[in-house]
Amino acid sequence: MKRVAINQETEQKLFFHNYARFPVAVTHGEGVWLVSDDGTRYLDMIAGIGVNALGYGDKRLVEAISSQAAKLIHASNLFMMPPQFELAEKLLALSGLSKVFFANSGTEAIEAAIKIARKWAGLSGNQEKKEVLSLSNCFHGRTYGAMSLTAKPKYVDGFEPLLAGTGMIAFNDIADLEAQVSEKTAAVFIEVVQGEGGIHRISQPFIDRLKELREQYSFLIVADEIQAGCGRTGTFFSYTQVDADPDLVCLAKPLGGGLPLSAVIGSEKVADVLTYGNHGTTFGGNPVACAAGIAMINAIEADNLIEHALEIGAFMNNEGQKLAAKHPQILEIRQYGLMIGITVDKEAKQYVGKALEKHVVINATSVNVIRLLPPLVISREEAQHCITTLDEIFTEETAAAEKSRG
Repeated sequence: MKRVAINQETEQKLFFHNYARFPVAVTHGEGVWLVSDDGTRYLDMIAGIGVNALGYGDKRLVEAISSQAAKLIHASNLFMMPPQFELAEKLLALSGLSKVFFANSGTEAIEAAIKIARKWAGLSGNQEKKEVLSLSNCFHGRTYGAMSLTAKPKYVDGFEPLLAGTGMIAFNDIADLEAQVSEKTAAVFIEVVQGEGGIHRISQPFIDRLKELREQYSFLIVADEIQAGCGRTGTFFSYTQVDADPDLVCLAKPLGGGLPLSAVIGSEKVADVLTYGNHGTTFGGNPVACAAGIAMINAIEADNLIEHALEIGAFMNNEGQKLAAKHPQILEIRQYGLMIGITVDKEAKQYVGKALEKHVVINATSVNVIRLLPPLVISREEAQHCITTLDEIFTEETAAAEKSRG
């Protein structure tokens, strides 16, 4: 059989056109570096979009995956499988919550949380208590329920009608929060640090008022930890930094160490909401993915990667502030552990291409924000390489602008 050509022309022929892929074919990774088919090495500052917390080729992760695959790849949730039990115990110990449901992706975790919230609300006897709210500028996923909570034109245009009974509260706007929630509210979904929204953190006064209103109106708080969780922002769960006290927590991205895995973790309040047949998934809690999740959490703890994320994040923020003082294109830098946003004075996607030419992979989000989500194992030298590359890009841009003005 003729070997398929790996290039953009073939990509256009084979796939739906929903990904604007880089013109790079990667074959493997080493540490925090991706390697292309021609041997070029790229510093990966987005970690597979927040997934590869341990970088590439971590021997413990590889061993856990291969060892479990040799024993059992899949058996279905009709059976009890040891990796599920061990990972569930770890997540409950870390969160202090009561029950776990495993799925395959972040958006599936959000969908499960919506269902749990609505069934929990229905058990209250108030049949109007169906409203599920989120915060403006959020991102919760691309399936219908998750997309309805996200509700940005770029994600929803052409896909209406959206899920009924959803709505949005202005981010960090306490007056709007008070106006929106009511006896009809079943749940409010929050991201403590908004990733797709440009690395913005929820305020403590907003969280405090949200918790007070929960007591008044009896709704659930759902923390979306899909991007900010698993140690990225300096604690295993970002919600602990603002004492959000969620009733449901959604995890994904780094949880499976690069394999598809997500989790919904629930408090005692919702522990008995789901009954047999209410919800399920064929592949959720796959034993190989769970084995990877166990190895990932063990590595984070053994290597003190949460503390490392704080240290390297602070270093990058300090160096980034120096860049901001030097280059007027940079308007603001926001940093929470190794979740970093650099706001610039134009569309940020042009910098993505320029960085790729210099063999550094960055990301653009929220129009004018350069987003950095490096593996938690990144070294100070590798972080400095990213900063130096950005410095070169901004310097070259300024020189080109001055030259064009003559």
